[in-house]
Amino acid sequence: MVTADELFEKLNRLRFGVEEENLRAHVEGVMPLIEEIEDLKKARNAVVLAHSYVPPTIIYSVADYVGDSYGLSKDALAASQDTIVFAAVKFMGETAKLLNPAKNVLIPGDDPGCTLADSITGEEVRALRAQYPDYTYVCYINTNADVKAECDVCVTSSNVYDIVERIENDKIFFLPDKLMGRNLIEEMTSRGVKKDIRLSEGTCYVHEEFDPDLVPRLKAAYPDLYIMAHPECRPEVVRQADYVGSTSQMFNVIKGMDVNRNYLMLTECGLISRIEAEMPGRNFVGTCQLCKYMKSNSLQGIRRVLAEPREEDFIKIDPGIMDRARACVDAMFHYAEKRS
Repeated sequence: MVTADELFEKLNRLRFGVEEENLRAHVEGVMPLIEEIEDLKKARNAVVLAHSYVPPTIIYSVADYVGDSYGLSKDALAASQDTIVFAAVKFMGETAKLLNPAKNVLIPGDDPGCTLADSITGEEVRALRAQYPDYTYVCYINTNADVKAECDVCVTSSNVYDIVERIENDKIFFLPDKLMGRNLIEEMTSRGVKKDIRLSEGTCYVHEEFDPDLVPRLKAAYPDLYIMAHPECRPEVVRQADYVGSTSQMFNVIKGMDVNRNYLMLTECGLISRIEAEMPGRNFVGTCQLCKYMKSNSLQGIRRVLAEPREEDFIKIDPGIMDRARACVDAMFHYAEKRS
């Protein structure tokens, strides 16, 4: 279990996510709660997964695994515990349930929604399929299970370009992220791959807020600036980035880069917090965006779902939806391993 000194050392490095004026008092105050959660984890045979965007107090205290949604779901497969507490948002808990159907999956956030995942329903996908029957339906992993059940292939932000290129059909309907979809169209054009790609209208409210005009202003102020962007950002932002990738990809890439350099991270603030805590010395300029849904997770919520879970805390998926949604995810494995 983490000690008060270890937790204080990590949190004391952060600019975002910890607002308490007296950090030492805050850490001392949450230690009894952390100890209770650790005891409950043992009693309930539970593992805690935490997305990089949730509050850092969770990440550096009770989380057993930290990463992005797909990586964490795979971590859950390797875990021996039969209860998963997924500190993230609901669609991520559903993905964990799809990959671990025999395990209990609990979501501790008070507001575990997502503007992107909630922008489209399975019923709407069925209507699109009736209108465009010749298309292969590719859904971003940031979708609810009923949407995955109506699609052919699931993708992540790290494999979307390669998978769409490998799909035999030249007609692709990509959903729900229209900004990632626009980046996908540009990437296929740059690769010389001819695909007729249609898009839906969903966006991540965090990533769509980044202003493309911010980048040249910061580049002028910091000539050595290295820009990293998530593919959910606007194409006008992505074109100006030195590196584009998923949360985990950006985290891993920056490990090998210069410590004494200026960085602009165009994603949720939680990634910057993790880098500041685990790779001190890098200087971040500009601003980041907070996700209110991810930040609705708390130590109190984790304690509650372990001690006194409510019916609505459990991830439940209709068996018919479960089988078809899992097939969509399995298709991702097929195309990810396929070579052109």
